[in-house]
Order: sequence, then structure tokens, then C-alpha cells
Amino acid sequence: MANTYTQIYIHIVFSVKGRQSLIQKSWKEELHKYICGIVSGKEQKVYAIGGVADHIHILVSIKPNIVISDLVRDIKAHSSKWINEKRVVKGKFQWQEGFGAFSYAQSQLDTVIAYVNNQELHHQKKSFRDEYMELLQKFDITVDEKYLFEWIE
Repeated sequence: MANTYTQIYIHIVFSVKGRQSLIQKSWKEELHKYICGIVSGKEQKVYAIGGVADHIHILVSIKPNIVISDLVRDIKAHSSKWINEKRVVKGKFQWQEGFGAFSYAQSQLDTVIAYVNNQELHHQKKSFRDEYMELLQKFDITVDEKYLFEWIE
């Protein structure tokens, strides 16, 4: 798109189906690299990727010609296929339906990158449910509990 200049930063969050703790430290970095490859294959840029055993955070910049839900669908489909082909989990791996996507300004990038990169430390103090609910409240998103992620307690 000639003469189109944008700066769109999106923080994407999604979880393992049923919020099972299936993402193991032994292959998490390889998964993150694989997801970065999916995103760059769509000609978008990853600024940070992180998470813990039951969910993932990705900070991306996107061009205006991409649909966020299509990007997330492709990330989830290709990465779950990769996980299943690698046979790193017992049974079939799946991501949960849905995702969160939150926009940030360039001036906020350092803070968001640090947040995404420090997920292990962050989740020693806070559950994913609390973290996700805080994000929804921070962005003033109306929540219908029946459409939230499945929570296995």
C-alpha cells in the first residue's frame, strides 16, 4: 500500500485448552521461535514473546492489511500442529478458543516488552486468571463470563 504509514502494536494473549500446564520449559524456547517464524512469514514483526506452562503472550507490530484474528488463528493452528508432530505432550495439544488483543503506543513498548519477557517471575505472584481479568479491566473491556477461557481450578 503506497503512501500508507502505520504504527500498530498489539499484545496478544491466549491459553492452552482448559488452561492445562502443558508447555514445558524444555521446549518452550523452540515453540517461541517457531511462533516468531509464523508471524514473520505473515510479514509482521514480533517484539517479545513469553509465557508460562498454560498461556502465551506475544507483542507484535502489524501492518494495516492484516486481520488480527486471522494472524492468531494461523499462529494457533500451525503451532499446535508443530507441537503435536513433535509429540512433546501426551495426547492431543490444543489452544483454547479465543484470545485477548490489546493495543499499545510506541512509548509503552519498553514496559510491555519487559512484562512479556518476565512472565515466569510475574506468575510466581499472580495467576493467569487474575492477570487476564486485570488486562480486560485496564482496557475497559466488558466481560461476559460465559465467553471467558475455560478455567480448570
